[in-house]
Amino acid sequence: MQHTTQAASAQATSVQSAQPHGKPKKVSQFSKRKVDKAYYWMTVPAALLVVAFLYWPFIQGAAYSFTNSQGYGEYKWIGFKNYGAMFSDSRVINAYLFTIVVAILITVGTNLLALLLSVLLNGKIAFKNGFRAIFFIPFTLAMLVIGYVFKYLFMVPIPTLGQALHISWLSISMLTNPQLAWFPIVFLSIWQGVAYTTLIYLAGLQTIDAELYEAASIDGVNTWQRFWKITFPLIGPFVTINMVLSLKNSLGIFDQIVALTGGGPDSKTESVSYLIFTNGLGNGEYSYQMANAVIFFIVLAVLAFVQLHFFGSEEKV
Repeated sequence: MQHTTQAASAQATSVQSAQPHGKPKKVSQFSKRKVDKAYYWMTVPAALLVVAFLYWPFIQGAAYSFTNSQGYGEYKWIGFKNYGAMFSDSRVINAYLFTIVVAILITVGTNLLALLLSVLLNGKIAFKNGFRAIFFIPFTLAMLVIGYVFKYLFMVPIPTLGQALHISWLSISMLTNPQLAWFPIVFLSIWQGVAYTTLIYLAGLQTIDAELYEAASIDGVNTWQRFWKITFPLIGPFVTINMVLSLKNSLGIFDQIVALTGGGPDSKTESVSYLIFTNGLGNGEYSYQMANAVIFFIVLAVLAFVQLHFFGSEEKV
């Protein structure tokens, strides 16, 4: 036993003496890799453009939010007065409530309809590619142009149909009804947004191995169980992408309001983006609406973080 211990200690001493004095240097796996200069020539100019046209204007706008600037002329530093006034402004509060409610309706409606269409288009049906092209056409059209077409539909043909069917709430244009003016905006947004969302879901469905469905059919799994237990979990990352993009686009809703309602009737359909644009550039509230823009940016960032965290945790389950 003593001989074994002595041999082990002698071996350890020889190993220590063989090692160089001091701590061994850690060689990073990236230190040996040579980076092509072409990467810097491509990324550095792009980063400078992003800073110049995105981050620097945002910083300037945030700075103006602490002043009484009207967008021109002289201005004074007033601190947080613009931010304090926002929380007592009923018009701003209504714009936030309208934007959030409409964004939720558009996001849920777009993703449910797109998921249904993608599953149907991914099945064994005739003229599959033709149907895919038909459903994608709305995404290629300009929102303002289509918005004015839908405005005509909601102003003339639909009220005429409501009068013929003796439906009182449909006999008058919904665009002039303070309680129903939100519906055309949501309808138009879903109609156009579902095309791109369907395309992403179709891409996700293509990644699922057909052998999984064959094995499930052998086990006697019905259509609903196959979708809920196989399809939906496997396209989880695509659901996350679509939900984040849909909510982000819906919260920034602007063109639909310009084309359909112009914020009316009685400012009931003003979104935050529309309010910032109209009052910030046209009504002398530049610094005030810059403060509104900063708050809106924080709200968007928080919602995106919560959404990514929630769907990311769902994917891991």
